Amino acid sequence: MEECEALCTRIAIMVNGRFKCLGSPQHLKSKFAEGYTLTIKVNNNSETDIQAVKEFVRTSLQDAMLREEREGLMTYYIANTTLTWSKMFGMMEEAKTRLSIEDYSLGQTSLEQVFLSFTQTQFGTD
Repeated sequence: MEECEALCTRIAIMVNGRFKCLGSPQHLKSKFAEGYTLTIKVNNNSETDIQAVKEFVRTSLQDAMLREEREGLMTYYIANTTLTWSKMFGMMEEAKTRLSIEDYSLGQTSLEQVFLSFTQTQFGTD
């Protein structure tokens, strides 16, 4: 999907022989993507620091779901699209100063995730 985003000006997604959407990569992400992805890297791998960051996310972003965690790197899916980018970045910058956060990234749901959400409705040809 990264190649599609880089090289294509228009993308169509077909499910069960029918086109479900057509548009530029950004148009498809804006229209069909739901939520944000937040990745947090903890300074050191101590369980105390990791739990403090998890508690911050749990209380600040109640609907955030932990998708992946390994070696002090946590990836969350945030379904709440009413939060503005500036509010989320402000919360993370404040948390970075008081918690043991080395780095974080906040991004729009990927084109691959949009594709996967469409293909979940596909049925087999048994």
